[in-house]
Amino acid sequence: MVLQVAGEFDATHSNGSIGASAGAWRKAMRRAIEFIYIDSGGGHRAAAQALAEVIERQQRPWDVHMVSIQDLFDSIDVVRKSTGIPFQDIYNIMLRRGWTVGSAQLVPLMHAVIRLLHGSQVKVLTRHWAETRPDMVVSLIPHYNRAFQAALESVSPGTPLVTVLTDIADYPPHFWLERQSQYVICGSRRAVAQARALGLDPAHVLEASGMILNPRFYQPRALDRSRERERLGLDPERLTGVVLFGGEGSLEMVKIARVLDAAGLPTQLILLCGRHQEAARALRAMPRGMPLRVEGFTREVPHFMALADYFIGKPGPGSISEALAMRLPVVVERNAWTLVHERYNADWVREQGVGLVVGSFSDLPAAVRELLDPVRYRGYRERAAAVRNSAVFEIPEMLAEIFQRKDRALRLPLLAAETPKRSAHWAAS
Repeated sequence: MVLQVAGEFDATHSNGSIGASAGAWRKAMRRAIEFIYIDSGGGHRAAAQALAEVIERQQRPWDVHMVSIQDLFDSIDVVRKSTGIPFQDIYNIMLRRGWTVGSAQLVPLMHAVIRLLHGSQVKVLTRHWAETRPDMVVSLIPHYNRAFQAALESVSPGTPLVTVLTDIADYPPHFWLERQSQYVICGSRRAVAQARALGLDPAHVLEASGMILNPRFYQPRALDRSRERERLGLDPERLTGVVLFGGEGSLEMVKIARVLDAAGLPTQLILLCGRHQEAARALRAMPRGMPLRVEGFTREVPHFMALADYFIGKPGPGSISEALAMRLPVVVERNAWTLVHERYNADWVREQGVGLVVGSFSDLPAAVRELLDPVRYRGYRERAAAVRNSAVFEIPEMLAEIFQRKDRALRLPLLAAETPKRSAHWAAS
């Protein structure tokens, strides 16, 4: 007979022997996992790619498929149909133009639209998963996890849905966490507490040590910082800040450079402008006495952070976590323009004692002056270095454990059904 358990193996039993070839066994053991991401901001795709890279390096027997939710939902994207702009790009436009005030009011409106389209979303997802038949779905995005679970239960009951939060905490209701049967992987104790308070099964709430970072942030570097700073047109000895507003960049970077230049502080800046070409042009053309290095979109963020002594930016979970991985104290802004789901990140910076929070970047000179006081800087630096985050290496092991739990649950009834037959055979012999 052919015995198939949890999609893990097919074994042919003939007179008590297993006839499956080793090659067929290995092929049958491979699992298909879909990573769901969105290009609203760069963090969701970056997290998915980082996880996929580590899984490949670890030689897990999994086939990881990257799936864009925008591509899946393009046919039902009412925003694109009415404006010509894909739904995910609205967020990016808001970031580039600084249209972030009022995000607390915008989120409920967005959730209302998503709820209206819930039935259509489930239909699209059901058709998709009926065709692809994944063994696990890993969501690295908020807002849609209710639809993911409903579709999976419809087409493939028992297939694990795992939501990996790429924010330090949830912004309830219906942002990351839903009251439903699924796994969640949280990168902070606060997020774990939020999931348990919502009523999720504690056994399905897993805690990683932080946010997912690209593996390159963990690579050792042999770097002559003074020589490299000089090569970039910087003072080799000045304390250096790195300014980053994610992949989309921001015109706030121009304001930061101007206020620090006017303050005459003994510092200099590396400004990573991302895709914001207007900000990059304005910075390069800006008259200044302070040394600046202006870069557009780059994948060399670990390199530039290795040249810096502190970080300035918005309180994005990825940027903060990248800075702390490089042992950089941070200075972030928190006010009405801060995206509502990122405001706790600024509070977290204060709680951890790893940097300073300003109400406006106009107050930046005083904050940088305090940060660069030698005694205070040493304390911030030590606390930043004490943050240990290995989430990108921990999460694949968590996914493996989820597979093992599923396999154990499926084996039990099969073993129970086989036991009487085996007992009768042994008794007759």
